[in-house]
Formats: sequence, C-alpha cells, structure tokens
Amino acid sequence: MRKSGPPKGLISYLVLELLAERPRYGYEILKEIKGLSGGHWEPSYGSVYPILYKFEEKGWAERIEREDEPDRKYFELTDAGLEELEAKREQSGGRGRDFADVILGFYHVFATFATDDRFDLPAEEGEWHFDETFSRWIVEQITRHHEHYFGEFERIEDTPEEFYERQGVDR
Repeated sequence: MRKSGPPKGLISYLVLELLAERPRYGYEILKEIKGLSGGHWEPSYGSVYPILYKFEEKGWAERIEREDEPDRKYFELTDAGLEELEAKREQSGGRGRDFADVILGFYHVFATFATDDRFDLPAEEGEWHFDETFSRWIVEQITRHHEHYFGEFERIEDTPEEFYERQGVDR
C-alpha cells in the first residue's frame, strides 16, 4: 500500500524514455506526457525543467543548439543517460503495484465521497458529481482503455486474496 501520491521517479523515468527517442525541449516533454496520460495529467514546468537540469549536471543529458530554433533548450541523452535509462527500466518493471495502488486508492476515495454520509459534497451544475453515474463513466472509460490496449474485457471473479495467490504476488 502506497502512503502518498504518484509513484516516485515517474516523471524522471518518462523524461529519460522520451529523450531516448530523440532530443527534446521541456515544453515538448510536458505535452508528450500529457498525451501518454490521455490528456488527464500534465506535469508542471517546475517538475520537468529541474529534472532536465539535474540530468545535465549528472552527465545523463546535454544541451544541444539547433540553428532553426536558437531560443529553445533541447536536451539529448548521453551514453551515461542511456545507462541510467536501463537501470530505471529495471527499477520501474516492478512498480506495477504502485500504479495499481494509486488508481484504486483514488477511485475508492471518489466512491467514498459518493456513498458515505460523512461527506456531503455539493453537486455543482455543469461539473463532475460524486455519484453513481460518474462512477460508472470512470469504470466504462477504464474498460474501454483495457479493450483498446489488451482486447476484450473479461471480468475476474477472484477475491483479492485469490487473485494474489493465483498470480504469485505477495499481498
């Protein structure tokens, strides 16, 4: 169980992956990450640019000048940056549980706001509501994304304990 927000190191990992594709500048990286999240999340300049400067300091990336865009700060990975990316891939491969905890945790809070009488949040006109209709829409979107990436969605009837045991995962 995670004790705080998104998995630590997510943005720096994404920046490394994106720089491995080709040299990029900060704003381009922000927009690419927004696209990867389906438009639901965009890190701030205050998170991406310090990462780029840190990568430069550590020798993982270097600034390059482009004659066609002299005012933009492009960064490209160095050989040391590619080595760091390989290490980050190794670390990130085991982080699926962190992502699942974030997704499920936020959904549980959404559903709690909708159903627990301790929370009496007003439903503003033209805004999202904490109710069954919006909950169903969230689940529908997740199902559609699953089917887009993995094929037809089939429900899993296992309890969490049964699922963990069948998958060989520690709870």
